[in-house]
Amino acid sequence: MARDLSNQQWHGIPRKEIPWYPTVDPEKCIGCELCFVTCGREVYEITPDKHHKARVVRPYNCMVGCSTCAMVCPTQAISFPNREMIWKLEREYKIFKLVHEEARVKKEKMNLAQSRENAEQQVAKAITRARFEVAGGFGEKRFLMQLKEFIANKPIDIVNVTMEVPTLQDTFREAPGYMRFEVTSTQQEDIQAYLEALRSLIKENQLVLIDETHLT
Repeated sequence: MARDLSNQQWHGIPRKEIPWYPTVDPEKCIGCELCFVTCGREVYEITPDKHHKARVVRPYNCMVGCSTCAMVCPTQAISFPNREMIWKLEREYKIFKLVHEEARVKKEKMNLAQSRENAEQQVAKAITRARFEVAGGFGEKRFLMQLKEFIANKPIDIVNVTMEVPTLQDTFREAPGYMRFEVTSTQQEDIQAYLEALRSLIKENQLVLIDETHLT
């Protein structure tokens, strides 16, 4: 169903008080239908006969000041009123004060949309969970104790801890072992700053960082 935009306003002026709309000369119209296809406001309809002539059926749907259909018409069958009519209305209704307010609101919306996009990009880049795989001598669980101290009073936790050593005795010695664990945010926030500090802790303990995988 075609839209009826005739009850809208143009910068505070009732649309029906602005006689800006196209006129089609049926003698010049060749039925190319360019105007019908080009206009996005459903101003035109095409006659159902074999000639396919364009008709203006919803004149006040036309965007004030727009004359694209006339520009693309190959036979110049479409005409519009003189643009001075629009300039005269602008002066009579003193619309620029309203336009400035509309511009302010539009800018605020654009800034809000940009801020939302930036926030979404930051969320997309955020890392809230990471898996570490390390190897080396853990020395009587010293590294485990340091991990416990590392997460204290921070919005992170160490989960899914797996440790492999050759024998039980090796747990209390410096025998090489393998450890895998995950660092996760307890508040679904970015943890990248903590990951850098964790890498330093691994290095200080002379452990080898085999792999670091960002899970989210």
